[in-house]
Amino acid sequence: MGNDCDTVRARLRALADPAIATHSQRFFKTGPGQYGAGDRFLGIRVPVLRKLARELRDLSEPAVLELLRSPFHEERLLALILLTARAERGTLAARRRIYRQYVARVKEHVNSWDLVDVSAPSIVGAYLENRSREPLYALARSANLWERRVAIMATLRFIRQRDFADTLAICELLLDDDEDLIHKAAGWMLREVGNRDRAAAEAFLRRHCERMPRTMLRYAIEKYPEALRRSYLKGVA
Repeated sequence: MGNDCDTVRARLRALADPAIATHSQRFFKTGPGQYGAGDRFLGIRVPVLRKLARELRDLSEPAVLELLRSPFHEERLLALILLTARAERGTLAARRRIYRQYVARVKEHVNSWDLVDVSAPSIVGAYLENRSREPLYALARSANLWERRVAIMATLRFIRQRDFADTLAICELLLDDDEDLIHKAAGWMLREVGNRDRAAAEAFLRRHCERMPRTMLRYAIEKYPEALRRSYLKGVA
């Protein structure tokens, strides 16, 4: 395990770019009191990580989980790309194991919006697609920002199957959330619902537009005609 990780880490450091790392530190809000406080970056673009992940598809699972515990953002992202690919092509037993490992590690290691977004639909959403969705509601009620984001982002898997009920129910649970990153994710998922079934999305918006955080509402109606957007923003649609 250690040798596997040492080899991967050496390759990552050879790809690192200090200028990109400096930009990422600002972009992901790593200052004191910000959502990414203390996160560290090597400075590697996502397409480069995805290419490396294809080369490392047979990396041992213990090594992947060790990377997921890394203090460096890109090592955690690489681990999640690898786990997502394995969940998508794995046996039921493998998908169950990856789901459980993932959920247990969200608070500490899946701790940024991009890490959640790249992994939750394929690991959590896909595993729960034909099972009880109740774990998503427990995550949506969590005090942890990243668990709540996992809850709503996992439903993208269901949306793609034109199954909107859990997305709408979880968005309703999150209406009073204090975090802008939750407002953005919920609004995004409402927009995805609307892209497939405008009537379903608008029924939700008519009930809740006056109460919705403005960011959530703006994301949800981003692609609507301008006159309709103005109506929703005034709360009179």
